[in-house]
Amino acid sequence: MRKTLLTTVALLLALPLALAGSDWPRFRGLEAGVAPDHPDLPERWSETENVVWKVDIPGLAWSSPIVSGDRVFVTSAVSAGDEPQPVKGLYDPGDEHGKRDAIASHRWMVYAVDLATGAIRWERELRSTVPTIKRHIKASFASETPVTDGQRVYVYFGSIGLVAALDAGTGDVAWTHELGAFNGHQEFAPAASPALHDGRLYVVNDNTTESFFTAFDAETGEQLWRVVREETENWSTPFVWENELRTEIVITARQKVRSYDLGGNVLWELRGMTGNVAPSPFARDGLIYLSSGYPGSSVRPVYAVRPGGSGDISLDPDNPHADHPYIAWFQPLLGTYVTSALVYQGTYYTLLDRGLMLAHDARTGQEIYGRKRLRPGSGFTASPWAYNGKIFVLSEDGDTYVIPAGPEFEIVATNSLNEMALATPAVAGGNLLIRTQSKLYCFSEGGGA
Repeated sequence: MRKTLLTTVALLLALPLALAGSDWPRFRGLEAGVAPDHPDLPERWSETENVVWKVDIPGLAWSSPIVSGDRVFVTSAVSAGDEPQPVKGLYDPGDEHGKRDAIASHRWMVYAVDLATGAIRWERELRSTVPTIKRHIKASFASETPVTDGQRVYVYFGSIGLVAALDAGTGDVAWTHELGAFNGHQEFAPAASPALHDGRLYVVNDNTTESFFTAFDAETGEQLWRVVREETENWSTPFVWENELRTEIVITARQKVRSYDLGGNVLWELRGMTGNVAPSPFARDGLIYLSSGYPGSSVRPVYAVRPGGSGDISLDPDNPHADHPYIAWFQPLLGTYVTSALVYQGTYYTLLDRGLMLAHDARTGQEIYGRKRLRPGSGFTASPWAYNGKIFVLSEDGDTYVIPAGPEFEIVATNSLNEMALATPAVAGGNLLIRTQSKLYCFSEGGGA
C-alpha cells in the first residue's frame, strides 16, 4: 500500500514536466509550427471524423489557440450588434471598402477551455466599449494571439490598447496596462502578438501616431522601458531569438528589420522589406528567417540571417547575391503576404496566399520544387504546421491539405470543416486544435470513438 502511494505521488510530481513537453504556449508554438511526432496526431479529420470535442466561441477573433497543461486559451471580441461578416480573399490596400468601423460595443474576452473535454473552465471579460479604430473587413478586433508561462496568460488587445495578465488557473486579473489604441496608415487594426521571455513581456505597435516597442515585468506589470520606432504599420509578431551568441528580439517592419537587445537597444538593422509586413520571424537550426511581400509586388524578399550582426547588415542593392557575413541566403521573390513559412526536416516551405507551395533548402535557399498549386481559387492566411512527416496547410475555406515532407509535392488528403478559417492551429501532445470562425475543434486519432 505504501509503495503504491509513493508511486502515485511520484507520478503526480512528474506530471507537470510531462505536460510541459506538449505545451503550445505561443503563436506557432515553441518550434515555429513544428510539433513533436505523436501516434495520436491525425492525418484526416472532418466535422465528425476524429473529433474529440468542438465548442462554440462567441464573437470574432483570428487569434490562435495556445495550450498549457490541461487548458487551451483563446481570446475573442464579442459585438453587441450585427457586425459586417469577414470576407475571404485579397484586397487592394488602398480600397476604402476593405476596412470598417464597428457598429456596436464589443466585449474583449479570454476563455480557458479544458483540453480533455472542451468544457469552458473560466471566461473573463477585460473591457466593454465601442472600438475607436477601424478594422479590415477580413480581420478582427482580437487578432493577437496570447502567450503563457503556465502560471499566467498574457494578452494584448491592440484595438483597445490593453495589456493584461491573468491567472491561468482561475482567470483572475493580475495586472493591466493601458497603451492606447492606434492604427496604421491603412487602418486595418493591429495584429502583432506579444512575446514572453525570462520574466518579461514584449509588445510592439507600429502606427501613425507614435510607434513603440516596450517591455513589462511579467510578474508585476511594471513597464521597464519603451523605445520609439520609425515605422507606421506592422502585423508581425516579435521573435525572441536565443542563438549561440546572445539573446535578441527581432521585429520585421515596413522600413527595416531591427534586432534589439533585452534593454531595447538596436543591435542590427536590415533594409529591403515591402510595404506590407505580416509574416513573423522565426529561427531553426541556427538561422533566423525574415519575410514580407504583397501578391504581384516586385519586392517579396526572404532572408536567412546568421547570428552576430551589428549595425546595418543590409545587402548591397547592386550585388544582392554577393557573399555576406550575416546573410546566409536571400530570395527576392519568395516572400508571403500573411502566412509565415515553415522549416521542417531541413526544408523551407513557403505557402503563398493564393494557394501555391514551394520548397527550398533551408540552409542554402536552393530550390527543391517550384510553385505547386493546392486548389484554384482558395486563399490562405493561417501558417502551415508539421508533424509525423507531413505538412499541413489550412485554407480560408476551412480545408486542410496534407502534403508529405520531402522533395516531391503530393496532396495525400484534404480535410474539410466547411467554415472560414484564418487562425493558425495549435498542437498539444496527441491533440490538434483548429479554430474556425465560430468554433474551436480538438482532433485526435480515434477521437470521439
